[in-house]
Amino acid sequence: MNWRLNICFISSLMLLVLSLTNLMLGIYFCLNNLTVFIEWEVLPLNSMNIVMTMLFDWMSLVFMGFVLFISSMVIFYSNNYMEGDPYISRFILLVLMFVFSMMLLIISPNMISILLGWDGLGLISYLLVIYYQNFKFYSAGMLTVLSNRLGDVAFLLGIAWMLNYGSWNYVFYLNYMFSDFEGIMISLLMVFAAMTKSAQIPFSSWLPAAMAAPTPVSSLVHSSTLVTAGVYLMIRFNVLVMNSGLGKYLLLIGGMTMFMSGMGANYEFDLKKIIALSTLSQLGLMMSILAMGYTELAFFHLLTHALFKALLFMCAGVIIHNLGDCQDIRFMGGLICFFPLTSACFLVSNLALCGFPFLAGFYSKDLILEMCLVSNLNLISFIFYFFSTGLTACYTFRLIYYVMSGPFNYSVCNGISDDSWFMLKGMLMMVFMATIGGSLLSWILFRTPSMICLPFYFKTLALTVSVIGAVFGYQISISHFSSSLMCLISLFSSTFLGSMWFMPYISTRGMMVYPLSSGNYFLKSFDQGWCEYFGAQGVYSLFKKFTVLVQSYQNNFLKTYLLLFFVWLMVVILIY
Repeated sequence: MNWRLNICFISSLMLLVLSLTNLMLGIYFCLNNLTVFIEWEVLPLNSMNIVMTMLFDWMSLVFMGFVLFISSMVIFYSNNYMEGDPYISRFILLVLMFVFSMMLLIISPNMISILLGWDGLGLISYLLVIYYQNFKFYSAGMLTVLSNRLGDVAFLLGIAWMLNYGSWNYVFYLNYMFSDFEGIMISLLMVFAAMTKSAQIPFSSWLPAAMAAPTPVSSLVHSSTLVTAGVYLMIRFNVLVMNSGLGKYLLLIGGMTMFMSGMGANYEFDLKKIIALSTLSQLGLMMSILAMGYTELAFFHLLTHALFKALLFMCAGVIIHNLGDCQDIRFMGGLICFFPLTSACFLVSNLALCGFPFLAGFYSKDLILEMCLVSNLNLISFIFYFFSTGLTACYTFRLIYYVMSGPFNYSVCNGISDDSWFMLKGMLMMVFMATIGGSLLSWILFRTPSMICLPFYFKTLALTVSVIGAVFGYQISISHFSSSLMCLISLFSSTFLGSMWFMPYISTRGMMVYPLSSGNYFLKSFDQGWCEYFGAQGVYSLFKKFTVLVQSYQNNFLKTYLLLFFVWLMVVILIY
């Protein structure tokens, strides 16, 4: 136990010190508008130098500080959560490698070094998803790594296109890349890569499947590392994407992702999958606001979302851990009596997700929605934004009702307690940041507040939509509507909306059944059919018949010899 405590405590303390250092430096760089390039000559080769370039500006430093802070709390929390795991050192090492890959991606202005962090995230996420080794988790890990591999291919093609500029340091070329065909192709490939990594439609099915990983890993992945890598890449390439005309398509994709995941979360009963779908909804919100050109606003929401989403997964981990790995919210209820501190943290994180006033999510979400109201948006995008906001409040209050209120529905109450010291300490630190983090960040990032002048009904529209969604979510939870959704009349609509528009089936069964059935058809018709008849088996049967014929001639050799002699004699007479 002492050894386990030491490895978790030392790793957590080291990451916490690094996070505070990066946060202080990021604030200093932001207030003084500083940017630092560091070039490290790795290897000189004759007239060529292999150089590692690192970019330190306020954005990369603040983001690194947040990633390291959340990672330190997650590792501290893991000491209790992974208590029965004999290989805790391997788990901590994988998490540290995961964080290092994200650091490499954040500070790299070079496409090659970004690829190292990009592929490192994909590989280590696969190892973490299959950490509990069984067939279901292997399938989820394979879906995760293959979906991300599509984006890796696009990234490699983008690196190949960058050869036209003579360097892989993309930051030097962003302002004039859009004027030629190469720049448009690179922006298209980067958008595709970011869509796969941040699970936008039609690559969304891997994100709920990745819930097979341990809950501390889910807390880290869904808050600040893997899924936010695509958003961070789009923040860096936003000038190129906006000038190449791809912003309107990204706006549509982000809005559809928001709507699809918000609708699916209202049909889901798995605790971790509901939170995963809420992450997908917030990623769609970040992508869509990036498509409108507001990079600082998207980055602001990225940071605030990281705080309350990490806390939400930590609280879910405590509940699942103490209920004997039960994740179905229908078996919960009344947990506020058993876990008062955990329930308080859970409520704070859920209210921050809804955009409750003066919590972390309020400052970013309210500003995003107000900027949408003053922007030149069409009706479809407007509906996507505000209807998805209402859906967020709807599934959040539905989750609160099922988990916190009512009678306790689980069969066994043994071992339920709220005294997990390491878990609680990690969560209380996250509660503090989820409460005051939004206001602190808004003061630092937006030193001159934007004056957004709107009519009263527009100014209160975001709050009104959230309240309506919350009331609706509570009402459908206390009624019997949710239990009748799977009746035969509404079976197709419930399955379609609750399964992310059939995307998991298309990504798994659709990618497997039809190629296998077509392969079976080709096997029967070609390999064992006509090709076999005119190929090896046909030649074999032909030679077999010819051999039988020759042997029959040899069995009656006298008649055959006389016949051949007569034929030969006739040929000689005809020739001469």
